[in-house]
Amino acid sequence: MTTTVGDFLVERLAQWGVTRIFGYPGDGINGVFGALSRANGKIEFIQARHEEMAAFMASAHAKFTGELGVCIATSGPGASHLITGLYDARMDHMPVLAIVGQQARAALGGHYQQELDLVSMFKDVAGAFVQQASVPSQVRHLIDRAVRTAVGERRVTAIILPNDLQEAAYEPPARAHGTVHSGVGYSKPKVVPYDADLQRAADVLNAGKKVAILVGAGALAATDQVIAVAEALGAGAAKALLGKAVLPDDLPWVTGSIGLLGTEPSYKLMTECDTLLMIGSGFPYAEFLPKEGQARGVQIDLQPDMLSLRYPMEVNLLGDAAETLSALLPLLEHKTTRTWRKKVEGWRASWEKTLEKRALAKAKPINPQRVVYELSPRLPDHAIITSDSGSCANWYARDLKIRRGMQCSLSGGLASMGAAVPYAIAAKFAHPQQTVIALVGDGAMQMNNMAELITVAKYWGQWQSPKWICAVFNNEDLNQVTWEQRVMEGDPKFEASQNIPDVPYHLFAISLGLKGIFVEREEDVASAWEEALASDVPVLIEFKTDPNVPPLPPHIKLEQAKKFASTLLQGDPDEAGVIVQTAKQVLASVLPGRAKP
Repeated sequence: MTTTVGDFLVERLAQWGVTRIFGYPGDGINGVFGALSRANGKIEFIQARHEEMAAFMASAHAKFTGELGVCIATSGPGASHLITGLYDARMDHMPVLAIVGQQARAALGGHYQQELDLVSMFKDVAGAFVQQASVPSQVRHLIDRAVRTAVGERRVTAIILPNDLQEAAYEPPARAHGTVHSGVGYSKPKVVPYDADLQRAADVLNAGKKVAILVGAGALAATDQVIAVAEALGAGAAKALLGKAVLPDDLPWVTGSIGLLGTEPSYKLMTECDTLLMIGSGFPYAEFLPKEGQARGVQIDLQPDMLSLRYPMEVNLLGDAAETLSALLPLLEHKTTRTWRKKVEGWRASWEKTLEKRALAKAKPINPQRVVYELSPRLPDHAIITSDSGSCANWYARDLKIRRGMQCSLSGGLASMGAAVPYAIAAKFAHPQQTVIALVGDGAMQMNNMAELITVAKYWGQWQSPKWICAVFNNEDLNQVTWEQRVMEGDPKFEASQNIPDVPYHLFAISLGLKGIFVEREEDVASAWEEALASDVPVLIEFKTDPNVPPLPPHIKLEQAKKFASTLLQGDPDEAGVIVQTAKQVLASVLPGRAKP
């Protein structure tokens, strides 16, 4: 049988180690789907409900495996639907390849149905490498270069295949001028700075008396090395959201997340340190880092364009986090004075008490913090947790305690709504034996995540373990934005934009053959988690949560307090509940003239 371009594409991807593709079919990509069918399972195809979700799944596959994520879509709207998920991968430096169809070559330029200028459309998100194939002999080097670029540079790449080309007979490149002869294979290099630069970094770190470490996703494979360096330096360590799984939270000197969704001890760690070691992080908010000139800085990153970008570092080390820290460790002097470390541990211990009080404060009907607070001690070993953007990310960042062997992630740089459920689906395919839990707001569920429950219903019988849980925070409010309106803009809640319908998510899950649990009493939260974790079918737990529990930043600025007070003076539709819950969450002191409840 003749080998088509589509057949060759599938075979070549398999040679590169691709075992799974996420996507949605269409006539513009039928030639590749026919080849997938003929390949007899060599590459597994996972059908999402929407191409955007497929791209999120490809991004998550890369995050949870370290492998290339691949998504596929048809021409026109299928291709354009991929964009948001691809930007998620690009912003978080994930290797993802998008394969998309295009109209027939003879029709291009003729304003044909579903004909878009896909090279231009993908040029930003897949700018590292995006090409449209013209002839069969070109496809080999396009695949090879797209894959090698994606995995080597941790970037998004795209290949565009006209539909008639997909079904054409494949031809290898001729041995002639103007042809390209490529090959398969990529080995990750060992990237370590020169000895002199390592010594300069060690000199800075050894001189520090109050060392703070900030870790991001680039340090996920360097847990042991980060711990060893922190112990030598007597340092405290904060975690950017994408680096949440770098350090287990049972270490008393780990202060937790940093930033608007961060913790008070992480804020103090940065404001009082005299030395900053940043490892594999692109954390963007400079106001949560030391003031310029306050601390000497050392940064380790694999990408030169990320060095000294967030803080003016004295020493910039281009290198792999684990390898660089291993080389740096023998140069570090073990600090015998532990005054700074004890101070950091004191902040952390005090914060844990605060978190517990906040989580157990009464709300109407359920305090959303308690949902995650009760989940943490019940998480099984090696669990994988995903979070959506929105107020649920606050509780994920602060109340979820990670142990060694767990994985967790969310849409970091893009901070897109709608990533949690497709992330959790991809995580389950990658690690079918593990328990996977998605934390999702009701806004994201209504936007696009409800449909992906159908994907769970379609595939869960294939999974090695059925332990897959989606927890929905149902507060009938686009809650994070509501609080941003109040605190950042000084505006009352705008009900026309913020209120969303009350949907019985648990009943929708039941209608699909999944298990649905509805929780509207705080005393039932813990038992609901236990019931879900024991289930032999995937579960959706719907928690009816209070939208008026404020997602407090770790430090309240005077300007924020003034704008919040202005909000209340203007009259917020939820004013009574907001005042009560804000007071309970220790904000009453900055609300002059308001009585405590």
